[in-house]
Amino acid sequence: MDPTGVKLIHLRTVSTSAQPPRLLDRVREALRTKHYSPRTEEAYVGWIRRFIRFHGMRHPKGMGEPEVAAFLTHLAVEGHVSASTQNQAVSALVFLYRDVLDVQLGWLGDLIRAKRPIRLPVVLTRAEVRSVLAHLSGDKWVVAELLYGSGLRLMECLRLRVKDLDLGRREIVVREGKGGKDRVTMLPEAALLELREHLVRVKALHDGDLAQGFGAVALPAALARKYPNADREWPWQFVFPAPNRFKDAVSGREHRHHLHPTAVQRAVRMAVARAAISKPVSCHTFRHCFATHLLESGYDIRTVQELLGHKDVSTTMIYTHVLNRGGKGVLSPADQL
Repeated sequence: MDPTGVKLIHLRTVSTSAQPPRLLDRVREALRTKHYSPRTEEAYVGWIRRFIRFHGMRHPKGMGEPEVAAFLTHLAVEGHVSASTQNQAVSALVFLYRDVLDVQLGWLGDLIRAKRPIRLPVVLTRAEVRSVLAHLSGDKWVVAELLYGSGLRLMECLRLRVKDLDLGRREIVVREGKGGKDRVTMLPEAALLELREHLVRVKALHDGDLAQGFGAVALPAALARKYPNADREWPWQFVFPAPNRFKDAVSGREHRHHLHPTAVQRAVRMAVARAAISKPVSCHTFRHCFATHLLESGYDIRTVQELLGHKDVSTTMIYTHVLNRGGKGVLSPADQL
């Protein structure tokens, strides 16, 4: 109120232009627009954040080839990262400049990627696989049996939904595998009985959630809008649900996600230790065993390639080097003495 008693009204200037999105938000938006996987999004955003922090929080728009080269050199020389890790950082920075900042620089395509060393996969014998599986139980046994018997990657197995299993045809449909590709693989007869019993337990868990007013599951893409009630239907539930529900930070609803990969990885590590196997075994080792044992049984490499979902047969060829035929089938002279 001014000295004359007249009430003053101060008007706040409202900007009509919205605040421009931050760089990392633009990166996430570009990745989702191009349908990159959530794990790729997490990795790329992490590398771009590290790149910016490495150069004292400078904006990438003001940096170029020398800064990118310095960052990659730091990763290799001081960080001692593997070739695949360094190449992932390169891919993240290429995406940043090409697809987000729209920087058309000649050096962008000239970035030299680290040469990945050729490593032979670790493969267990059939007896060793049997020994590891013998030390697993419950849903962890079913997961490991499918990793070995169907050649699934761990996340492909954990993301399976009930509708992806065809018990009658002994088939599994893998949705959105590596590279966003679908494929069909076998469902081992040895897993059928335990899998049926497991699904009975999962159905009881789902029915209990529904009775308590829950029972929803996250659906891919925009299916939740297209089919509003599908998230509570049995065919869309995860084959390997998590033991506890979680609250979605965005919607505020409680969901039941799939089993966390670390739960299976921990169980496999313990089973390997109890089986007294000295090889460096992981969940992915079962997939290597699947391919190698099929080739040992005489199946052609093209069939194995299709079951594994490899884009190029040269990727599958690596398993021909670990077949149980020491020295590519040559009989050692020591065995002829």
